[in-house]
Amino acid sequence: MVYPEMIIFDYGHTLLYEPGFDSLRGEEALMKHIKSNKNNYTAEEINDFSQKIFKEICVVKGMDFELHEWQFRKFIYEYLGIELSISLPEAERIFWENTSPGDIMPNADKMIDYINSSNIRSAVISNIGFSGAVLTERINRLLPNNKFEFIIASSDYMFRKPNHYIFELALNKAGIDASKVWFCGDNPQADIEGSASVGIFPVWYENLSIENQWCKNRKAPNCEHLHIHDWKQLIEILESL
Repeated sequence: MVYPEMIIFDYGHTLLYEPGFDSLRGEEALMKHIKSNKNNYTAEEINDFSQKIFKEICVVKGMDFELHEWQFRKFIYEYLGIELSISLPEAERIFWENTSPGDIMPNADKMIDYINSSNIRSAVISNIGFSGAVLTERINRLLPNNKFEFIIASSDYMFRKPNHYIFELALNKAGIDASKVWFCGDNPQADIEGSASVGIFPVWYENLSIENQWCKNRKAPNCEHLHIHDWKQLIEILESL
């Protein structure tokens, strides 16, 4: 295990999480911005249709490809005959903030302060349909001391983890060899096996104190990795190296 020059992080259930996520609240918040609703759909009906479509497009996500929230919203509203008075980027921001404003994973802020003080470079790769712009806003709001060189949202780059291209994109942006990088994430396959496939050293962050609906019944990674349950453990390991 080589001391890293750079650590790249996953977003959800790694740095931040989304307690009480409720897509209906997001749809309700957007109702006031509807300019035309010729079929008089309620927020509940819009949400039900959105959830139906989302389940269908998860097949594409399972093939390591991502769809953008703007594409999703544009289709939903035009299909239902709804016209908004605001832009898609504004709708995206309002929807996400109302589904859940987000919160910090335990000790993630302390860990960020530590790697900053140790001059370890850092960045983020997230599998997420929301745009990189609103993802960056959220991360900067909740982790204001971060020094992430870039934040890659899969929505902006087509590919999802564990696809090797999105990890190689990050290495190219950082101008660094994979052997000098660690990747920390909660998903054993997308984050751990995915980063290992390109030569990055993976750290499986499995926090058992906060329910993680996205990683239930996941198999342990089938590759060499470091397994931690708290960000304080990462600090201790880095200090020991």
